[in-house]
Amino acid sequence: MLAVIDYGAGNLPSVLHALGHLGLKDMHLARTPDDLVGADKLILPGVGAFGAGMQQLHAQGLVEPIRAAVAAGTPYLGICLGMQFLFDSSDEMGDHAGLGILPGRVTRFENRPGLKVPHMGWNQIDACRPSPILDGLTTPAYAYFVHSYYCVPADPADTTATVTYGEPFCVAVQRDNVYGVQFHPEKSQQTGLRLLQNYLNLPGKAYTP
Repeated sequence: MLAVIDYGAGNLPSVLHALGHLGLKDMHLARTPDDLVGADKLILPGVGAFGAGMQQLHAQGLVEPIRAAVAAGTPYLGICLGMQFLFDSSDEMGDHAGLGILPGRVTRFENRPGLKVPHMGWNQIDACRPSPILDGLTTPAYAYFVHSYYCVPADPADTTATVTYGEPFCVAVQRDNVYGVQFHPEKSQQTGLRLLQNYLNLPGKAYTP
């Protein structure tokens, strides 16, 4: 059973539509800790501000259950803000703690001539190491982005793909059963559908802190 975590600000309709398009029926929305019990995979979509999103996850009592599920080996896929939540902190509108599952931080794009913020639209993603959820993507693969902040993993080995926007930055991560993508697979047509199908096909695996 797949649990799609609902903290009130995720891009849920598009994500659920994409999963339904793939034929997935064994899924439900998770709004409480009890909703995560028995889930064999988690997806955390996200839009909005980092601090407000983490505050809502705490308010719903979901932070520790998410950490526990990941530690127990349940695959986790974070989408956009759901990827950013994986890291230690973000400087969006102050300094806010994340889930702390992956070491690193989230920071804003620098103001540069000709570089619009937010980063919005289609960009080519460049895989920098193998990852099961990137298997079989077309070459080149393009995905859809909407964000003003990006992830800076402390361990470069956690990065699985980058995009160049001014300079290369991390847009996909993996450590064992933990996955994240900065782009929106639910809006990325065949690239996104293939990535989501790859995730659904994953077996469980223990997380290594």
